[in-house]
Amino acid sequence: MSEKQYDLVVLGGGTAGYVAAIRASQLEKKVAIVEKSLLGGTCLHKGCIPTKALLKSAEVTRTVRQSSEFGIDTNDLHINFEKMMNRKTDIVNQMHNGVQSLMQKNHIDIYNGIGRIMGTSIFSPQSGTISVEYEDGSSELLPNQFVLIATGSRPQTLPFLEINHQNILSSDDILQIDTLPDSIAIVGGGVIGLEFASLLTDLNVNVKVIEAGKRILPSDSKSISTFLRDSLIERGVEFFEDCQLSEENIIHKNDVIQININEKTTITVDKILVAVGRVPNTSDIGIQNTKIQLDTHGYIKVNEFQQTSDKHLYAAGDCIGTLQLAHVASKEGITAVEHMFNDHPLPVNYHLMPKCVYTYPEVASIGLNIETAKSQNIKATSYKVPFNAIGKAVIEETKNKRGFCEIILNKDNGDIIGISMVGPHVTELINEVALLQFMNGSTLELGLTTHAHPSLSEILMELGLKAENRAIHV
Repeated sequence: MSEKQYDLVVLGGGTAGYVAAIRASQLEKKVAIVEKSLLGGTCLHKGCIPTKALLKSAEVTRTVRQSSEFGIDTNDLHINFEKMMNRKTDIVNQMHNGVQSLMQKNHIDIYNGIGRIMGTSIFSPQSGTISVEYEDGSSELLPNQFVLIATGSRPQTLPFLEINHQNILSSDDILQIDTLPDSIAIVGGGVIGLEFASLLTDLNVNVKVIEAGKRILPSDSKSISTFLRDSLIERGVEFFEDCQLSEENIIHKNDVIQININEKTTITVDKILVAVGRVPNTSDIGIQNTKIQLDTHGYIKVNEFQQTSDKHLYAAGDCIGTLQLAHVASKEGITAVEHMFNDHPLPVNYHLMPKCVYTYPEVASIGLNIETAKSQNIKATSYKVPFNAIGKAVIEETKNKRGFCEIILNKDNGDIIGISMVGPHVTELINEVALLQFMNGSTLELGLTTHAHPSLSEILMELGLKAENRAIHV
């Protein structure tokens, strides 16, 4: 048994876990992280960072291809995919080294093994002692005051499309491929599927997206979804919406896969990417030894401060099934730690969490869209400003169709209940909106705040002014 008694043991060294550990260290607590793989978790190694690194390479490819529209003629474009992947790996390694340095700086102990929660025993009158199992078969016990479960999630599979890591791929697999396929079918029109669709079509892969629902991006407004779909179609992506696949639809023929979309349409591709969401890693961590409750999908139930039914056990990040976003996981982890140690945190307000899609064009939103607001019986109204009215957007983009920003207001009190946007660099612009909402700002305050000219963020100033019937350029 370990001689160390910890104030907090964190199960999982992903974004929620290591950020929470740092916050606990700042509160002068003794902290350990148990991580079976690499610090940084999905976001750093299999999600946010590697995909955005490749999306940047795709953006450069697209810019070079369109360079003549900026007055620069190029005669040759060669995609060096191996070099793109090496750059991605270098970025991930650099960030990973940074996280390891942060652990040392904050005096956080790291245990590289599989952690499980133990029940009551002679070592502890309550559940929560963590057993760490190592590769060589040895184990160690970590007694503690509190536990934060931050075990994350993994790609969801389909029973009739078993991931074989060769031609049926998960999002983890596609980040490790050596060569680009000629063609790919992406099953799932959500954030993950569309980011890979945008990336791969820029790299000259023939991309087809198959979505079981009525439309892609069902959580975003219909106008945003339609705009992004049309933009991707212009760049060569083919969509099949309202298409429920089954085992009968999939036929393996030699080195290709045939997919029968319907009685009239059949497509043939080299590979299939299954991107239908993620499932929590909660099945082998000792939940049965606690009072923790799971929902029907296996997510851990928590209160507004990330606390489970066992009051000394908390959970944050993908394993609780709220918004599966790295910045949300960080906020949840910090909230959990501050609640454990009586630092009086505010509960996480999920309506104030920005949501981003790093396609081209980018999509970002916060709060409710017009359809969601009306479905909740809110008397809502909306105002739109196109990026075509913003000088910097005209400079940045080569096409006339540049996207828009939309603000949703509650008619009863004029409150801003949501802002959605699609267009250039909106995943950066959304942070101004996040601050506006956090400070409970008004449309008038947004409109009267002086924005530098020319800048993309002027669209937010115009949006606030338009809602006040004072718009200048629209």
